[in-house]
Amino acid sequence: MSGFSWEKSYPEGVKWEIEIEKKPVFALLDEAVKKWPDNYVIDFMDKRMTYTDLNDQVDRAAKGFQQLGVKKGVHVGLYLPNTPHYIICFFAILKAGGTVVNYSPLDAERELLHKIEDSETDIMVTLDLNALYPNIAKLLGKTRLKKIIVGNLKEVLPFPKNFLYPLLKSKEIASVPNNEQNVAFKSLLANDGKYEPDVVKNPAERVAVLQYTGGTTGLPKGAMLTHTNLIAATQQLRAMQSGSDAVLVDGTERTLCVLPLFHIYALTVNMNFGIAGGGELILHPKFDLDAVMKDLDKKKPTVFPGVPTMYMAIANHPEVSKYDLSSLKFCASGGAPLPVEVQDHFQRVTGCRLLEGWGMTETSPSGTSTPMTDKRIAGAAGVPVPGVEIRIFNVDDRSQIMPTGEIGEIGIKGPNVMKGYWNKPEATAESFVGDFFMTGDTGYLDVDGYMHIVDRTKDMITSGGFNVYPRIIEEAIFENSAVEEVTVVGIPDDYRGESAKAFIKLKKGASEFSLEELRDFLKDKLGKHELPSAVEFRPELPKTLVGKLSKKELVEEEQRKYEANKKASA
Repeated sequence: MSGFSWEKSYPEGVKWEIEIEKKPVFALLDEAVKKWPDNYVIDFMDKRMTYTDLNDQVDRAAKGFQQLGVKKGVHVGLYLPNTPHYIICFFAILKAGGTVVNYSPLDAERELLHKIEDSETDIMVTLDLNALYPNIAKLLGKTRLKKIIVGNLKEVLPFPKNFLYPLLKSKEIASVPNNEQNVAFKSLLANDGKYEPDVVKNPAERVAVLQYTGGTTGLPKGAMLTHTNLIAATQQLRAMQSGSDAVLVDGTERTLCVLPLFHIYALTVNMNFGIAGGGELILHPKFDLDAVMKDLDKKKPTVFPGVPTMYMAIANHPEVSKYDLSSLKFCASGGAPLPVEVQDHFQRVTGCRLLEGWGMTETSPSGTSTPMTDKRIAGAAGVPVPGVEIRIFNVDDRSQIMPTGEIGEIGIKGPNVMKGYWNKPEATAESFVGDFFMTGDTGYLDVDGYMHIVDRTKDMITSGGFNVYPRIIEEAIFENSAVEEVTVVGIPDDYRGESAKAFIKLKKGASEFSLEELRDFLKDKLGKHELPSAVEFRPELPKTLVGKLSKKELVEEEQRKYEANKKASA
């Protein structure tokens, strides 16, 4: 026993000490193929693929990549939604010796230009869709990008969908030139699969993935995630499921994969975790509520990792009671704080336990997880997973550690924490205190070792000299039964410096209320300094591609409005 407070909250049989295996990430697939060769690993729009089938395509793609020059030090970008192409190419690039660079299909041209040049991406993999291919094709010649590997949905769809797809989607399919710069995905796989195995001698040092952070302040930074980082994150989460209360059984589970695999949350919790346990991944290219409800009922997934907004949508579905969700053993919420009201409502409506966890891009992204025990701590993000140590640092003086129960900045260390930021030694140095990565999240540890996230330090509002945490206000507003979604941001205030403004999406049929009515509702739940100074109702709130509520657009909008008003009154 290490003596950490959270160990007493672990399920029986789970220990903090963990020995991380020294192996490359692609070993997860190799081992699964040996154990479960005939198990299904992918279900994409009803086309299913076994582990043996997947491994054959991965090996062929690995040789294809090597024929294109991919080896140690070569960076290959994945600009893909959730299709089999992503999984095949991810493991193939690593087997070929290269490094994966993840790109979001929502990246603007400015972000694409920055990431390609910053990450030194030489080859990009995408699909022949108008929403994707032209965005990359126009960067040939403008950047260091040399080749684009182009897949299509027809090659991964079952008959008759693959036959009808070009007819149904002709307006969405891009025209791809036939030249050396564009390589068809089927050509990449047109070989015997006998690639030259890459020996990863030091998985703790070899970078497997460059995963760019959100870039909410300045340009995105590439987190260098090593093979060991990703293996550690997978093993840590599996270790939390190894106790006497564990409900997952290797070789039998089915994960509903709606979260985008290019995001670190899904890459680890859906793909790597699922494959390590010989499970099947039910791929959805995006979150479509009706499609998700249909597959929850029809395909009987046992695990569904998501973000809070997805669970809000499911719980508020007008016909949720008509769907059979009994196959779900649990759902896992991450990516954003889970409001207590949302958790309670979802569990009440569906009968499925909703567990919260916390992590970051820089932590691969394991950090904390809710134990599979009968104990429930409302509003907590779980306890540190095996091998992870968390300390709470004084926000103003990082040399001081905060006592139990007091709020500060969360610091984390463990084998899952990134090597550093790509080509940014200064930013890396600023992000660490000793071996602890400073997360920018504020929170506290309670006496049982459960971590409570209060907010992002950058989202904290300073109002009249007081620190105001948006999440605390959001939690209180969620107690109003008319509210479906809410996000709170700081807006310029000439008197206080900043004040809180609430943006609210109401439930269907609910009526708007005034700021005075909102403040009256909140007066026994919040301090006077925390009460919102403004409220605005919207039919939809901005979200990231992962589905998290996004504050960035609202903050920028309010700043522009403030500056325009100042200019007009000058």
